Amino acid sequence: MDYVKIGEILEPGDEDTRQDRERRVRDRFWKTARRAARQVPFMEDVAAAYFCALDLKTPNRVRGILLAALAYFVLPLDGIPDFLAFVGFSDDVAVLAAVLATVRAHITPAHYAAARAALAGEDEDGSAKT
Repeated sequence: MDYVKIGEILEPGDEDTRQDRERRVRDRFWKTARRAARQVPFMEDVAAAYFCALDLKTPNRVRGILLAALAYFVLPLDGIPDFLAFVGFSDDVAVLAAVLATVRAHITPAHYAAARAALAGEDEDGSAKT
């Protein structure tokens, strides 16, 4: 795999790129989050970032940056492949931490409430999973 710079990962991209990233993130986020939960100490923040990225009230540039970082998180083959035990998510954690530090002001209490509900086993809309 080619060396990828953090700046390239965080580029919001054009509208088509953002929509493609949003689709990939929606399709894979929760599966990846469950696998990474023990290795990512700030999973509630990551889940809140997911809800912030999907919130149409979030500024487009912030949504683009979040979707780029979350897409990097959900892709199984990145800088360090996620299937490698103990180190697989380390690059993802670094990217997510950098992004969260940058856009934290845009992640609202409502995003955190949705994240806590989802992590507690409820569906994204708040209903209990069956």
